[in-house]
Amino acid sequence: MLDRELVAQAAAGNPEAQRALYDAHVDRVYRLAFRLAGDEDLARDFTQDAFIRAFGKLGEFRGESAFSTWLHTIAVSVSLNGLRKVRRIRGREVEMESAELLGTTPRRADPDLRDRLYAAIDALPTGYRTVFVMHDVEGFTHEEIGEALGIQTGTSKAQLFRARARLRELLADFAGAWSA
Repeated sequence: MLDRELVAQAAAGNPEAQRALYDAHVDRVYRLAFRLAGDEDLARDFTQDAFIRAFGKLGEFRGESAFSTWLHTIAVSVSLNGLRKVRRIRGREVEMESAELLGTTPRRADPDLRDRLYAAIDALPTGYRTVFVMHDVEGFTHEEIGEALGIQTGTSKAQLFRARARLRELLADFAGAWSA
């Protein structure tokens, strides 16, 4: 059954249609939320919130774009808003490990590439990170990204270019290890 038919039935309150829409899209929404959040628990929460919000707004879906694009727009919005809230809360917390290190000199070890890559991605400005994850990790086209985020296709391309350039800068010290 086509998404448009499922959406119409789900909007009318058909639980089977809602389940079919959920099953068809949950994996990709979760992957997107996970890539933006970097945390499994947050990704699950954001995925659930995205579907709750989407099912609550099914009557507003006009069908001008694919249902998946509309749903991913909601998922990105939910994830980014959730991350802002989490960062605001976590910014006030102090880890127990940090308290134990007070008055000592912590040892510094070179992190491996994977950890550095994740940290570098997290350090990108929100717009760059969102476009980078959607395009390079999840495989969205620039047109889909533009539609989902409400930006021009050219803006998406420019942000991806800048995100990649910033990642190259942040990971430049690893370049020699890979080129040898």
